[in-house]
Amino acid sequence: MMPSAGKRTVNCKSFNFLIVTKIMLSNLKKYQLILASNSPRRKELMSGLGVEYVVRTLPDVDESYPETLVGAAIPEYISRKKADAYRSMMKPGELLITADTIVWLEGKVLGKPEGREGAVEMLRALSGKSHQVFTGVCLTTTEWQKSFTAASDVLFDVLSEDEIQYYVDRYQPMDKAGAYGIQGRGAVLVEKINGCYNNVVGLPLSLLYVMMQRLGV
Repeated sequence: MMPSAGKRTVNCKSFNFLIVTKIMLSNLKKYQLILASNSPRRKELMSGLGVEYVVRTLPDVDESYPETLVGAAIPEYISRKKADAYRSMMKPGELLITADTIVWLEGKVLGKPEGREGAVEMLRALSGKSHQVFTGVCLTTTEWQKSFTAASDVLFDVLSEDEIQYYVDRYQPMDKAGAYGIQGRGAVLVEKINGCYNNVVGLPLSLLYVMMQRLGV
């Protein structure tokens, strides 16, 4: 087991994006950045930073977790588990980023819906309520590993049945945790966000920068 620099759950704050990007670009020069995700949303966020990275994915990575885990601990555990699947193929000078995002509503995980009706049921459950979005991120090199979790509170507007049916039929959110994506049309479902927007999308860039800075990356 790799040594860990510790864990903490942080509510992602707003940072000056240009400053964050400039410093991160400078710090990342000594590493080959590996994004272990095929998520279009995470790739878009990474590309928006202007960093050079490559995508490396493995099929059928186990994303199960102990039933005793709750809330923020779940995606952090999964992000570390994903990283462990890549460790044997890593080379010195590589920095691997793995991540996992969950929607947490009233003590339960809302994963990706099973079919249309599953998506409709999830949106009905979210309507008019506040839920949490947790993203666990793990940074791994051949020498060390660090994981952390970002948290955002999301309040849904009260949705009519017609709005729910329209969103599901038009935007097919079956590949998204909680059956919605905050970007694009999904933004109209949300009344308020407390925390990091990018965390809800799938990768908390500001907190990622803070953690990398603390590690001297």
